[in-house]
This record gives sequence, structure tokens and C-alpha cells, in this order.
Amino acid sequence: MNMNKWIEELKQLDPKNPGNWPWPFKAAALLGLFAAIIVGGWFAVFSAQREELDREEKKETELKNTFLEKKKLAVNLEAYQQQRAEIEQSFGALLKQLPTKSEIEALIIDINQAGLGRGLQFELFKPAPNENFTEFYAEKPVDLKVTGNYHDLGAFASDVSKLPRIVLLNDLKIDTLKDGMLSMEAKAKTYRYLDPEEIAAQRKTTKSAAKPGGK
Repeated sequence: MNMNKWIEELKQLDPKNPGNWPWPFKAAALLGLFAAIIVGGWFAVFSAQREELDREEKKETELKNTFLEKKKLAVNLEAYQQQRAEIEQSFGALLKQLPTKSEIEALIIDINQAGLGRGLQFELFKPAPNENFTEFYAEKPVDLKVTGNYHDLGAFASDVSKLPRIVLLNDLKIDTLKDGMLSMEAKAKTYRYLDPEEIAAQRKTTKSAAKPGGK
């Protein structure tokens, strides 16, 4: 009976006027409200702590990956240093094959002498008045046209390739003449390494050209 009485009284409660509720219902409502506040606060604190934990776990993963990358670099450092030394050595050997600014004219004479030494007749031997510059080296083209027999032309090309400095024969064009003679046109290109002042000037020019408006 008591249970039925409580249920009937509960049905008669006015939710808009809790001040008139009997004290047992007031106490139960306050207890429930207090419990809801405690539970809500706990979930709010737990959620914030969970977010902080997720951030720390992410940070830990990033630090671990950074450590592994640095460890990998440290393990391979000796190999990298050895590889760099080999590259620098090879680069230095290549530079020695490039003439200096003062040697370029002598090299052009060597090309001419290589042709004359094989008995070839020069119809054209014209070094370009200007050089073509890149960041580290300059290219000097020489237009040439020679006549001779097949054997002598081949020997000339071989002699040029064996010069102590780098000389490349490009744009070859061979025509047949009378009496088994041949005419060969080519563009001989030789290269020289820029001196420090020229490198600095070339880099400055490159940077200026890269700016908007070329300024």
C-alpha cells in the first residue's frame, strides 16, 4: 500500500512548482541532481584528460620518428662522408680536364694543329667571339670545315678526343667530293671552368633574372 501511495503522490507532483513537493521527493530530486552534476563533471574532466593524453601520444610518436630518422642519419654518416669525398675527388679530376681562361686559346690552336698534322685542308676555322656561360663553366664553340680522305678525317676526330682537355665534335656533316675526298663540317666545343669572380658574377646574374621583372 505504501508503494501505491508513493506512486500516486509522485503522479500528483507539479514539475513547475517543486517547492510544494513533500520533503522526501525534494531530497530525492536534489540527490539525483547532485548525482547528475557529479557524473557530468567526471565525464567533462575525463574528456579533457583524454584529449590531453591523445596529444601527448601523438607528440611521443613524432619524437620517436624524429629520433629514428636522426639515428638512421648517424648510422649512415660515415658512408655519406665517404661518398661525398669520392664525388669531390671525381669532380676535381673533371675540373683538371677543363682549361683555364688563359689556356683556352692554346687549346684552340691544338685543335687546328691536330687537323694540319693529319694533312687536312681547313676551309673554315672560326672560334665564336663570345662564350656561352653556365653557373660553373663556359662553353667555347669553334665552327670548322675540313677536307681530306676518310682515314685522315677519322684520325683527326680521334686525335681531338685524345687531347688532354675536353673537346667535343658536334653537328657533324660529311659530304663526298671528287677523287674520293670528303668534306666534314663540325662544331667543336671546348669548355673551361669559371674563376671565382666569374662564378660570383654568374650567380648574381642568375638571381637577378629570377626576380620578377628581371630586376
